Amino acid sequence: MATASTKYLGQLRCSNIHLQSGTEIFTDAPTDNKGMGSAFSPTDLCALSLTTCIITTIGIYAQTKGFKITEITADTTKHMASDPRRISKISSHIHINLPTGLPENIQEILIRVANTCPVARSLHPDIEKDLVITFS
Repeated sequence: MATASTKYLGQLRCSNIHLQSGTEIFTDAPTDNKGMGSAFSPTDLCALSLTTCIITTIGIYAQTKGFKITEITADTTKHMASDPRRISKISSHIHINLPTGLPENIQEILIRVANTCPVARSLHPDIEKDLVITFS
């Protein structure tokens, strides 16, 4: 069964429906590639998928171990290369606010968990992954 249904809307825009939930997201070509930049580009979503997968994987780990992470925030930067046009690097800078009383080595564990996310393992090895995780 398909995960999503996509319809081309013209002018380099697409409507994408997540079939299980009905959630709709739009994509648009970036302004540096003939688009209007009015929505995430497909390559933006690819880069963002890395960050959100890392955060989700950390959340799953915390839930499994019975603790709640106070807050996670992140910034994602996509770096493009040309000839051929492609994502060359994804920078994910993630800040995790942890509750008190967790084991002393929890930061090391969460960094290891972050590097096991399925998206990170699925991206082509030529895409550099710049992952910075800070804690408070």
